[in-house]
Amino acid sequence: MKSKPVIVIGAGLSGLCCARLLLKYNIDVLVLDAQDDVGGRVRTDHVDGFLLDRGFQVLQTAYPEAKAQLDYDSLRLQSFDPGALIRTQGRMVEMSDPWRKPSKLLSTAFNGIGTFRDRLKLAKLRWHVTHTSVDELWREPESTTLEYLRRTCGLSDDMVNRFFRPWFSGVFLEKNLSTSSGFFRFLFQIFALGDASLPEQGMSAIPRQLAAELTADMLRLSTSVDSLSTSVDSRSTSDDSMVDRHHVRLRNGESIDCRAIVLAVEGREASRLTSGMIHSPEFRATTCFYFAAPQAPFAEPLLVLNGDNEGPINNLCVVSNVARSYAPAGHALISASVVGKEFMDSSDLNNTVRQQLRQWFGSQVDAWSLLRRYDIPIALPAQQAGFRESLSGQSRLGDGLYYCGDYCETASIQGAMVSGRKAAENIISDLASQR
Repeated sequence: MKSKPVIVIGAGLSGLCCARLLLKYNIDVLVLDAQDDVGGRVRTDHVDGFLLDRGFQVLQTAYPEAKAQLDYDSLRLQSFDPGALIRTQGRMVEMSDPWRKPSKLLSTAFNGIGTFRDRLKLAKLRWHVTHTSVDELWREPESTTLEYLRRTCGLSDDMVNRFFRPWFSGVFLEKNLSTSSGFFRFLFQIFALGDASLPEQGMSAIPRQLAAELTADMLRLSTSVDSLSTSVDSRSTSDDSMVDRHHVRLRNGESIDCRAIVLAVEGREASRLTSGMIHSPEFRATTCFYFAAPQAPFAEPLLVLNGDNEGPINNLCVVSNVARSYAPAGHALISASVVGKEFMDSSDLNNTVRQQLRQWFGSQVDAWSLLRRYDIPIALPAQQAGFRESLSGQSRLGDGLYYCGDYCETASIQGAMVSGRKAAENIISDLASQR
């Protein structure tokens, strides 16, 4: 007789990593998700021959958990060049990584962003994060990222405002750089050691690879959960042991018994299903525009940062310069990202974005057609300075009830995967102790 499964609610990265490890230990699983495909916030749409990720996203190849969980060769990763183009004072200037692109040393040193002292301090920061363990980086004094860059690193306002602010505003999805300095140090190490990459078939190739081991009877999509119940029944059995009784009730009225339940959904849904036992963090928002163009406005596989911090666009990318597969032959795919919730309510945002693009690239923008606009109010959990102090470090909520997600670790692909693995490890340990 087949044993009751562990039910994983949510087929995003954390839920899939959790289910995957449980399967390796021969524990039956059933993954439920309200969406029509796996991936959670990591999804890709096919529109008129273009691949559109739901919001501008990349895979950082140096993420330790991603390297352990994913087959990079099968994803056929296409990488950005290290560095960025900065749109500032009416021109584009390149800020490259001279440690990885030595040929760009002189052009980066004299690009007009910051001072020579900034270059020395940036070199010191890079050496520090690449020669310090992750655990040690997290143990360093905590502050906001802005305070860390200005006071601890001693970088000038010009370097912070024209380079770091637009760069990490796009990473953290907040413009004040109030995010944890520990998280910044970790990410700066990751950026220095690896590549920002896109799978050839879009970001959705990542969750699909993770879900490949799930058979049809282990995955139910378009399935909404109404409520859940975890309890201990004192019925006497032959050995007088306690009998765990857990079940999930679906919106269609169906009830499924299970051995344990994992909440691998975003914080608000986890809070609803547990009647507030799980606290949902604040979430950062973004809006992403995708345009089809007859040709790319520039040739480099680089991210463009808004160094003037004026106008709604924070960063821009010609996605097809990085991964040719994202656009059909004879076309270019361009993404433009806006940070924050305040812009979503603007009825004129589409026109304002296009006007800013025209200021940057001239009349060629008139030939660009809008493919799709993505408003993403729940994009990343906010992780302010000191956020780790509020994390329990535990994925066990109660007997037979577990939870995971990027809000439990770090707001990243790395954090989601680590959290899913840790939840599975707790389940494996708990089930083993019950034997």
